[in-house]
Amino acid sequence: MKIRQASLTEAAQVLAQISEFAQPADEHALEVRLKGRAPLILVAELDEQLVGVKIGYRLSETCFYSWLGGVAPEGRCSGVAQALLEAQETWVKQQGFEELRVKSRNRFPAMLRLLLRNGYLIEHMEKKDGLEDYRLHFVKNLAIK
Repeated sequence: MKIRQASLTEAAQVLAQISEFAQPADEHALEVRLKGRAPLILVAELDEQLVGVKIGYRLSETCFYSWLGGVAPEGRCSGVAQALLEAQETWVKQQGFEELRVKSRNRFPAMLRLLLRNGYLIEHMEKKDGLEDYRLHFVKNLAIK
């Protein structure tokens, strides 16, 4: 598996493969959301095929926000999500950020388990639409060893 920085085009290619997203972000939507930000866009490749993506950006001098990510069906159960999370954390720490924030929904239990397993703490729950769409806000203090 190879994890590397990527373009918006490549990120959109991966997101288009993930049917769980009601409306996968296309390249234009990504561009609009990330305008004026200096994002970190990571992709995962398995056998030269793009199978995972993780996108984040700076929220403040000390905080980085992991905004959007996912793994295509062909890459699941292969450690892709874990590898992307670790690569993002490494880069974020190298840039001097002290905390990482991320949101997820009840409808993505694998992501919730991944975050909890990696030391992210639930900070807040945001009630949205139905119970499956409640958003859980996570934070990880990177300064703690």
